[in-house]
Amino acid sequence: MWEQRYGADTYIYGTEPNDFLRDQIHSLPDGPVLCLAEGEGRNAVFVAATGREVHSVDLTESGVAKTRRLAQERGVSVNAVMADLATHDIGDERWGAVVSIFAHMPPHVRRDLHARVVAALRPGGVLLLEAYTPDQIGRGTGGPAVAEMTMSLDLLREELEGLEFLHALETERVVVEGAGHTGVGAVVQVIARKPG
Repeated sequence: MWEQRYGADTYIYGTEPNDFLRDQIHSLPDGPVLCLAEGEGRNAVFVAATGREVHSVDLTESGVAKTRRLAQERGVSVNAVMADLATHDIGDERWGAVVSIFAHMPPHVRRDLHARVVAALRPGGVLLLEAYTPDQIGRGTGGPAVAEMTMSLDLLREELEGLEFLHALETERVVVEGAGHTGVGAVVQVIARKPG
């Protein structure tokens, strides 16, 4: 499904960064940044434009190709790789920050990935995450079709045990990100730091 969606010439979620990421970019410490389930590259390219070293992972060949194309157009460097986050090694104490924007996946994959994200952050490293909550189901403005693929604050506090939550909010906001996300969305936002 994602390969087909990203295979179009247009950027389904646009080429501008997620609003939460843009507004909170100052929250990311120095050090390399990993962008999860990056899709077509809009967030990784934005982070790279701030002078940070950026790596991105996506499941699709077409998404990675669009990330590289957008990075080239914007004159920045992103190390974009195609890999399945269910099995991809994201390292241990490697990242200054991890960015997860609407990275929805089956619960067993998400739980394991979040545990690995905690391990992969350097001491003092930060996770910045925005995702749809179960209240998003049925709105028709983007996101997964089933509640089990969404995230809540309670669920994230459990799955990200070991991180200190600096910002934790469930809210509704207008999300305008290309044709894929347009309209009022029910979201959860987290900025969480690894002690040390």
